[in-house]
Amino acid sequence: MYVQELEPVAGSLGLSALVAAAPLVIVMVLLGGVRMKAHLAGLIGLLAAVLVAWLAYGMPLDQTASSAVQGAVFGLFPILWIVVNALWVYRMTVRTRHFDILRRSFGRLSDDPRIQALVVAFCFGALLEALAGFGAPVAICSVMLVALGFDPVRAAVVSLVANTAPVAFGAMGTPVVTLAQVTGLPLDDVASVVGRQTPLLALVVPLLIVALVDGRRGLRETWIPALACGVAFAVAQFAASNYVSAQLADIAAALIGAAALVAVPHSRRPAAEPVRASVLTGVRSEELDERDPAREVVRAYAPYALIVAVFSVAQIPAVKDWLAKATQTYDWPFLDVVDPEGKPVGGNVFSWPIVSTGGTLVLFAGLATAVVLGVHARVAVKEWLATVHELRFAILTVTSVLALAYVMNLSGQAATIGHFVAAAGAGLAFLSPVLGWFGVAVSGSDTSANALFGALQVTAARESGLSPELLAAANSSGGVLGKMISPQNLTIACAAVGLAGREGDLLRKVLPWSLGLLLIMCLIVVGQSTAVLGWMLP
Repeated sequence: MYVQELEPVAGSLGLSALVAAAPLVIVMVLLGGVRMKAHLAGLIGLLAAVLVAWLAYGMPLDQTASSAVQGAVFGLFPILWIVVNALWVYRMTVRTRHFDILRRSFGRLSDDPRIQALVVAFCFGALLEALAGFGAPVAICSVMLVALGFDPVRAAVVSLVANTAPVAFGAMGTPVVTLAQVTGLPLDDVASVVGRQTPLLALVVPLLIVALVDGRRGLRETWIPALACGVAFAVAQFAASNYVSAQLADIAAALIGAAALVAVPHSRRPAAEPVRASVLTGVRSEELDERDPAREVVRAYAPYALIVAVFSVAQIPAVKDWLAKATQTYDWPFLDVVDPEGKPVGGNVFSWPIVSTGGTLVLFAGLATAVVLGVHARVAVKEWLATVHELRFAILTVTSVLALAYVMNLSGQAATIGHFVAAAGAGLAFLSPVLGWFGVAVSGSDTSANALFGALQVTAARESGLSPELLAAANSSGGVLGKMISPQNLTIACAAVGLAGREGDLLRKVLPWSLGLLLIMCLIVVGQSTAVLGWMLP
């Protein structure tokens, strides 16, 4: 049995916290300062975490290694299992050219570039975030906006800023699922609090998008459809995350937000030529003038409709219970850890939801997509393997970061840092979103930031007398605002629109918005920790 200690270094909480933080500091310096590739930084950070757990905390090497393996396994399943299958569906639509049809369909919804930005970057981007996440929305939406005639820099900035409100529930709820897993809090409790924070961002982001596209004129002329879209998105995200399913929150929000946007008469008015001239400084793709058969347009939308349908059916109580029966629970080998109070930690047991997990449901939808789009079985398998190959470095990054997180959590490193941070007292509510923001800015992933800091936030909350659910949720909600400045996302955006090497230019454009929205989120969390906004919490 391994008993976690809070002050293993010279009996000092401060020194112990300093040593415990070393793996995180190493990863952040390697990524932000040295600009090392994420998968290499993750592996070096993992090695540092193992050494700290073994040498400083006295965790037996076999249990330390077992902790790392469990984290890596969780990174593969369910996290990467979702991402691989979602991107596989996307690759099949590209292979059959139905993605081009979808892009042309979006281009015809409105002639106004400000509305096009809302449809593509905010609504469709949210749907892509719901299905895949991990940079896919930024890459795909940037390309689509350039094809619609947007200047590459403007297209990239708009896509980065839009990729905020849906991130906490992205990849079929993976960030909040991970947060619940590493903190030991019920998923429904965590998701309901996040669902009372991020929808407030959805009210602001569409207005910010039209301002980024066309300045004050864009805001003055299109604030009505932008606000309608934001309100509909926010209401749907709140309702789904609190009363339906965290996995369906972004899907429902994206679809209802798009429906509200299209329903507003202002959205269908043609844009004045001076507006188009000032906004669209790129080259509009001539493909948009092609007319597609109605049958092919339906098939282009079919993959996303199938995913929504499969997940909706999976939420029916009888079906949900039937799928849950396939869940396997194991005593994780070589792991016997208790907290400082002598209570066994949740990591001793590992649950494997084989069928009910989001990745398996997306796989079912992908098989149906292959049939609908006429993709031969051999080609479908080839595309799936190509997806795995394309994500090979992302797979290494996610598994190493999750392994690092599990070693830090199970050895007690996260608990030590949490107790030390708890000394901030009331100020902790303000700092909590900043910690999540910093984690995502470095790692590029809300999932990874939740894995790194989720347990720390809960520990600090309990020490300071604040709500564990509130601070855990704040980690994720603050984290979504760090995604637009993460090196990973900036690189993806630049590569997508042909701006390789200009990440610094994009960073300077989006950093002020990231910091401004972060300040708003910090004030929201502070308000929710007091009687001022405490009524918002469940």
